[in-house]
Amino acid sequence: MKQATLRTISFTADDERFMQMAIDLSIENVASGGGPFGAVIVRDGEIVATGTNRVTASCDPTAHAEVSAIRAACSRLGTFKLEGCVIYTSCEPCPMCLSAIYWAGLERIYYGNTKADAKAIDFDDSFIYDQIALDYSERSIPCHNFMRDEALEGFRAWTEKEDKILY
Repeated sequence: MKQATLRTISFTADDERFMQMAIDLSIENVASGGGPFGAVIVRDGEIVATGTNRVTASCDPTAHAEVSAIRAACSRLGTFKLEGCVIYTSCEPCPMCLSAIYWAGLERIYYGNTKADAKAIDFDDSFIYDQIALDYSERSIPCHNFMRDEALEGFRAWTEKEDKILY
């Protein structure tokens, strides 16, 4: 049986500064009516964008700190790929944010609070992880596949498109 290898990571003064900024954003956001989450995206030691959790303030369930920071960074840089960027976030990313981080191509994630810490204050994402693992027929939100042949037409059009931008 293969054993997990633990890696020792050294954090720089800049890492600490950017993480503290994410933490400060989370604290300030609570005071301004948002959730206790903040994120900072950095490239080459420079802040590209920040984000806070504005789910309730903006009536947007996707307005998590990491997603908000990714949107701002992509807009500022004029790209959908954040190559060369890292994210500092006050809490371990939820499944949606983790997916967005991967889709955006961020190179590293630094986080403060853990998902267990978030669960302890009623931000529990474990049900999502549990739902993903289930068969479609067992999920709490019914999931039905139909009209696949018709839907494949869009995929055929994409496959044949010569000037597409891959992502």
